Amino acid sequence: MTFEYPWLLLLLLPLALLVWYLMFFQKQPSIRISTLQPMAEASRLNRGGGMTLPVWLMVLGAILLIAAAARPRIGIEQVVIKAQGIDIMLAIDLSGSMQAIDLPQDIATKAQFQQALNSGKLRNRLETAKQELIKFVEKRPTDRIGLTGFAQLPYNISPPTLDHAWLVQHLEKLQPGMIGDATGIAGPIASSVSRLEDSNSKRRVIVLFTDGANNVDARITPRQAAEVAKETGIVIYTVGIGSSQAIVPVSTPFGTELVPVPDSYDEPLLREIAAATGGQFYRAYDAKGLAQVMEEINQMEKTGIEQPKFIDYKEYAPVLAGIALALLLLGFLLNNTVKLRLP
Repeated sequence: MTFEYPWLLLLLLPLALLVWYLMFFQKQPSIRISTLQPMAEASRLNRGGGMTLPVWLMVLGAILLIAAAARPRIGIEQVVIKAQGIDIMLAIDLSGSMQAIDLPQDIATKAQFQQALNSGKLRNRLETAKQELIKFVEKRPTDRIGLTGFAQLPYNISPPTLDHAWLVQHLEKLQPGMIGDATGIAGPIASSVSRLEDSNSKRRVIVLFTDGANNVDARITPRQAAEVAKETGIVIYTVGIGSSQAIVPVSTPFGTELVPVPDSYDEPLLREIAAATGGQFYRAYDAKGLAQVMEEINQMEKTGIEQPKFIDYKEYAPVLAGIALALLLLGFLLNNTVKLRLP
């Protein structure tokens, strides 16, 4: 609780001095009598000097009146968030090569690999990407985010939406090779552009993740798709996933064999696509690298947020003033009726 005019509470000091004077220093009316015995009961009832019940009521009324004048109130703070989000399409490679596992430098033997795999420390490229994309989505609650998977052809999973729980639910179901093993780069760009071109958002972004080179002959090339995005005012970030230390576990009659696979994404092409639209190319060698990439993109694509603050006050002055006036009136009536005292 706060007071609009707290300095008015200083009036309580002279009121306290008045009460102190009435209790201890005011001389009571007196008459000459032969004995004090008849007044014993009256003396017992009149302890406190001049502070009778009516006076106490009027003092309490004065206290409440002073408090009301100081305007006590409780403020309920309300913060109104006005956010202008951006529209983002995430295009993720679903080809079979996304089942490869990129090995960190601290894993050098098969036993270490098996232990890390069983503990969940290692995941394949797609699972690693899915985990980081979920974190990215959670950090951008005011943005509309869509999802496209691709292999030989694009697979539209979700248009840009604020229903991020629904988006994450469908993202978690994706598996390597579920729609083929080839890698077509032009298709997901063109599909994402079609999802964003009619958006009224001031900022529209595509983030494309792939671990392979374009090996699909489509009606348009990846470069032509990037030019369409540029003409529409859409920015593309490209992320090359994979390292030279990657393996695919293959089950054989003699146990699990670790088959090495090279990184095969076309870095010059991915750089060219990003540069053509004012975006940027990133390398993600492993899970740690992908996490850093997503954090950089998150920092670069800021969402404008305004937070005006409003405080709604509940005033207690009218209630206190009403009680104070009632006490003053009651004290006055008692003092002039049932508590009337003659000198």
